[in-house]
Amino acid sequence: MARKDEKGHKTVCSNRRARHDYEILDVFEAGLVLQGSEVKSLREGGAHLTDAYAEVRNGELFLIGAHIAEYRQASYLNHPPRRVRKMLMHAREIFRLEAKIKEKGLTLIPLSIYFKQGRAKVEIALARGRRAYDKRDQIRKRDQARVVED
Repeated sequence: MARKDEKGHKTVCSNRRARHDYEILDVFEAGLVLQGSEVKSLREGGAHLTDAYAEVRNGELFLIGAHIAEYRQASYLNHPPRRVRKMLMHAREIFRLEAKIKEKGLTLIPLSIYFKQGRAKVEIALARGRRAYDKRDQIRKRDQARVVED
């Protein structure tokens, strides 16, 4: 089920692997265009972001690979669980993101889906992929910091 965080956002799901697999450089908030059955499913907590990513196409931002479970009571009006969903941001922000992605070889990954004042939002991050040795090094540093703390 969804839970409220310190900002008053009702978090539906979060991508916990993202911070392990990627180096997060910048974080953005985008609106999410949904069908009615998707909103009801999100309110029940039926979403996963494991293999999801964001992409800019023709100046518009899209969420690809996110799984929002079908809503049981929607019958024939249901939505496809892994459909491509449009995200809403200001055009100049999308243009800047697109330039950074093309220029530096970065990617956009969703970190979480939440409700803010009744509207579905996605927290997306501009990120660079980590290699296996980077991940091991990060774990080693975190363990050393814990030892120093104790």
